[in-house]
Amino acid sequence: MSPDDDVLALPLAFSGQRLDWRDLPRHVREQISTASGAQVTAEIGATSGFSPGFAAVLELADGRGVFVKAVSPEQNPVSPSLARAEIRNAAALPPQVTAPRLLWSRDDGEWVVLGFEVVHGRSPELPWRPDDLGAVLDAVGALAEAEPLAGHALPRTDDQLAEDFVGWRRLVAGPGAVVDELVATSGELGGWIGDALEKLVLLEQDALPALAGDALVHGDLRADNVMIDGDHDQVWLIDWPHASVGAPWLDLAFMLPSVALQGGGDPGRIFRGHHLSVGVSDDELRAGLAGLAGYFTWSSLQPAPPGIPNLRAFQRAQGHATLRWLRTL
Repeated sequence: MSPDDDVLALPLAFSGQRLDWRDLPRHVREQISTASGAQVTAEIGATSGFSPGFAAVLELADGRGVFVKAVSPEQNPVSPSLARAEIRNAAALPPQVTAPRLLWSRDDGEWVVLGFEVVHGRSPELPWRPDDLGAVLDAVGALAEAEPLAGHALPRTDDQLAEDFVGWRRLVAGPGAVVDELVATSGELGGWIGDALEKLVLLEQDALPALAGDALVHGDLRADNVMIDGDHDQVWLIDWPHASVGAPWLDLAFMLPSVALQGGGDPGRIFRGHHLSVGVSDDELRAGLAGLAGYFTWSSLQPAPPGIPNLRAFQRAQGHATLRWLRTL
């Protein structure tokens, strides 16, 4: 199978379903029109990202546009909390961060609605082209040099990931049949996972201290969370509900397994070729990757969350890609 075939075989980074404008309750549509300052005349729906709610560029009667996200617990019980986190996090982003500006938000206790400025660009071409990847890696490097605005309410990365980076410990504490099935269904990685399980548990326990720091962290960078405006040499980093304050190398390292999955090249070579890797020990990198791989692996074994049928397969693929990199260290 060629690299192009591998990329085509990946599950889409998309919820698989999205609400249309006509699906929104009347009072939510009225909220959006009022907050935007004009009636909505047309919509262009987003076709990437895992949120199962509404996400679209809305054209307004006065010629302006606004990118709107809207979600309620009916689509997914966790999504409103993520939307509220994105509202909080938007207030922490300094001007030099290339993120769409949050124009307004509304929260009636059920529906959470966010209105962003419209930015122009395209998703990276997959398999990754070297010029696209280079531009995104430059943007990640610039992000690591930014500081959150004073008075921000961003969580610490190690605090935010404390309940997530326990996947290997959960696996070894659970029924042995789960581990046996994981080994049996992980292809060429299966035997290595079985042999390395105790080591993965130990590495995972060192992950949180390795991820602590003072840098602004996006926390969820993948191809579907960036847009490239080639006309203006601009890379936009979008979707910020997982932002935190942590190690400056975290976004680079945690993005690279998905880059490898999508034909972008060897993650270890890319990481060590980037200036953000300077001073990062192999022990710190191993610990961080073990925590990430455990999170993806454990999550992939859980039932599909409501409204997001593609998520578990994508997490499984990301977990395997992370383990392939970890195996080389």
